[in-house]
Amino acid sequence: MRFGAVPVDQAEGALLAHSVALVGRRLPKAKRLDADDIKALIEAGVQTVVAAMLEPGDLEENAAAEAVVQALDIRGVKARPASTGRVNLHAAGAGVFTVSAALVDAVNAIDPAVTLATLPAFARVDAGQMVATVKIIPFAVASTVIEQVTELCRSAPAFAVHTFAPKRVGMIQTVLPSVKDSVLDKTVEATRARLARSGSTILSEQRASHEPRALAAALDSLAPQVDMAVLFGASAMADFDDVVPAAIRAAGGEVLYAGMPVDPGNLLVLGRLGSVPVIGAPGCARSPKENGFDWVLDRLIAGLEVTPRDIAGMGVGGLLMEIPTRPQPREARKAGKPKVHAILLAAGRSSRMGGPNKLMALFDGEPLVRRLAEQAAGSRATGLSVVTGHQGERIRQALSGLTLDIADNPDFAEGLSTSLKAGIAAVPATASGALVVLGDMPRITSADLDRLIETFERSGGMAVVRASHFGKRGNPVILPRALFEGVRQLQGDTGARHLVEAHDVEVIDVELGEGAFIDVDTPEALAGAGGVLQD
Repeated sequence: MRFGAVPVDQAEGALLAHSVALVGRRLPKAKRLDADDIKALIEAGVQTVVAAMLEPGDLEENAAAEAVVQALDIRGVKARPASTGRVNLHAAGAGVFTVSAALVDAVNAIDPAVTLATLPAFARVDAGQMVATVKIIPFAVASTVIEQVTELCRSAPAFAVHTFAPKRVGMIQTVLPSVKDSVLDKTVEATRARLARSGSTILSEQRASHEPRALAAALDSLAPQVDMAVLFGASAMADFDDVVPAAIRAAGGEVLYAGMPVDPGNLLVLGRLGSVPVIGAPGCARSPKENGFDWVLDRLIAGLEVTPRDIAGMGVGGLLMEIPTRPQPREARKAGKPKVHAILLAAGRSSRMGGPNKLMALFDGEPLVRRLAEQAAGSRATGLSVVTGHQGERIRQALSGLTLDIADNPDFAEGLSTSLKAGIAAVPATASGALVVLGDMPRITSADLDRLIETFERSGGMAVVRASHFGKRGNPVILPRALFEGVRQLQGDTGARHLVEAHDVEVIDVELGEGAFIDVDTPEALAGAGGVLQD
């Protein structure tokens, strides 16, 4: 492939490196120039364009990305169509992601033109969540390189999503006079919520005295009825022969491992009674916050074996958080500012417009969806994902050249909730919140979005932050990660408003002026806002 300035009269068949605006039309980045394009460029007085000229043996970026994906040995994963040299791969169902780091590293070492990025091994994923992406860096790559990559991809399994197989879980809590019933009740609710993400349920919950024989008897009676048993001791394990591991042995079971290099979660016990896995939960598992218990629980429900070697290997990445209530708190650390990822919802059908797509309406000569994407990309958000659906290819063309990711929503016709879920699935794990921007609000600016982000940062990344005007709630809104699971449960043509109201989370309204309310749902509203509908 040759790349650089090309005389227009020699550029037919070349791939345009940068978009070119002409009177009445726009040639997007990566467009293969045809005779009509050349004629229009010459008539506009353009003498040269920066373009890529493919040579014999070159493979265009989309074809190259698709070839790599087709060669990958993967399971439980669905590939989306290639666009701008990228193919995104998403989980076919909720479960646990596994990956061969050696294979991924080997693919990425062949040639910098071909890249493969994935989630970390054993990440818990939701249905539809992006788990990997193949990206071809230049506009084309030599077919010999792709042949090397595809041969390697076929040599061994690359990655998989092991979908959850819902379990019937038996739960036993030991009791002491010092443990309040309210604590035990909250532990049941926290455990039930943990299991809900995999479709698992608590079949039976029992309480026994905090001593090995009583706990062993309860476990022995429970095991035949359930697929898995979870034991909560009234006090933390202080020794490998303490109550929980001693009870597993007394019931005729085997203790596979006690303790784990994950903090919080150090005091977990993993055992087995016949074919039934038994987890002695650490005290931190009474809280809904992630800890080592989640790592073991999710793997088992996904059908993955958890061996002593697996647990011993969890130390790297096993320092999850600090707990300020420890008897000897660790040295306080300065936390960085919470990161916010922007989501632009652009999948709707514009049904009230009577046919035209309102997101393609021109404002000052620019499509509305591009106008909003530019504002979001120019804000302090650390990244931008645009959710597409209706006329997806047309929307993608309008966004050509901008730095963003596309999150396709094939279920857009089912309503707003599906787009919210597609957007949340695209938010990287490093982000503390999602800035949800509607695609039909022409007055929203980067400065407005920055004010919302700054407020979210000051809240420590824990509050809902939403635009308002004269005290009335509007849009956009920032949702903290604590609400992501709730978004994933939404159904139909509903947004996150009721979700926000139903959760005990701080809500901060930020006055943005009338831009927080101006949307363009009808032809009259669009014309009043200064837009011009396009066919």
